Amino acid sequence: MAYNIKDVFYLSTEATIAASTSNGGSAQLDLSAYIDPIARGRTKGTGLAVYKVHWHVMDDANSKPIDDAEVGVMSFGLQAGLGIGDQATGAISATADAYSATNALLVSAGQFYGPKSQVANACTTVDMFPNTSIMPSEDVPYVIVRDNVCLTYQVSDQFTAGALLSCRLECAQISLDQATLNQLLRTQTV
Repeated sequence: MAYNIKDVFYLSTEATIAASTSNGGSAQLDLSAYIDPIARGRTKGTGLAVYKVHWHVMDDANSKPIDDAEVGVMSFGLQAGLGIGDQATGAISATADAYSATNALLVSAGQFYGPKSQVANACTTVDMFPNTSIMPSEDVPYVIVRDNVCLTYQVSDQFTAGALLSCRLECAQISLDQATLNQLLRTQTV
């Protein structure tokens, strides 16, 4: 399937990050309408190819920009087939490799540093906006064959005010031969 206006569509999800709360949370996006991991006769299985992920962080009140006094710091990502549902801030703690390039379930990941955290750490070269470190591409998309993808985040420095973490996926349904489908099913196991 080519990356073009005819085939590519958007899916999105978001999670609210509570102020003054440690650990992480999640928002699960149901993909069951786009995935069919079973090949039937001549019909091939279907996966969801994710070409790009656009990240955004803003104040959770009235879509305002993040305040310049914000000290919050977090890691975030999209994990295929994680299946942990919607969890409020503080409900989960990320595994050691959750946002590592070695995590086979990781579709996209990055970090966020509030403006005041950069000043406190004398870190003027880090952009406060979501810095992505793992990202699929138009040439090599991440193909999801599980029925969900979870937006997860791990707070390392508590946020002063609530924040909204959101993402938009550029994706397309693609047909998969049995061998490719079996390989993806094996690698996308929690």
